Amino acid sequence: MSNFLKTVVDTTPLSYTPPPFPSLYWPFPVNGTQTAYLYDAYTMWKFTLYWTLICVGGVHLVAAGYACAIQYKHWKIIWVVPVIYLVIGCIEALIAGNVVGGLLGGVYSSGFFRMSTWIPLSWGIINAMVLILSSFAIQGGL
Repeated sequence: MSNFLKTVVDTTPLSYTPPPFPSLYWPFPVNGTQTAYLYDAYTMWKFTLYWTLICVGGVHLVAAGYACAIQYKHWKIIWVVPVIYLVIGCIEALIAGNVVGGLLGGVYSSGFFRMSTWIPLSWGIINAMVLILSSFAIQGGL
């Protein structure tokens, strides 16, 4: 790529290093701006995957805790439930996080946009909400 196109098209700052994982910042300026942005598709994908694993895994652990609380009388076998739920939740989160993270990274990179570190967290929560909503039967709403 020529130097002219690199300066016109590439919006990544010259001294850019990807921020560490959570890097969530307070969005309202108190003492100036303290923003953290993602510029490359790999980091966008990685942040989205991590947040999806956390959110979906958390939802599955809450469901497993509820199942264990209800079936506390069968304590010899109920310990298997959190393990199974966590494995299934991690598999679902890996699939959803890879797909959504790849799409987000591709869209933001192709448009030369910078991504706030809050966007991957939002998509992790959205993935968990889609999982919760898809667990209900559609016939119940008719």
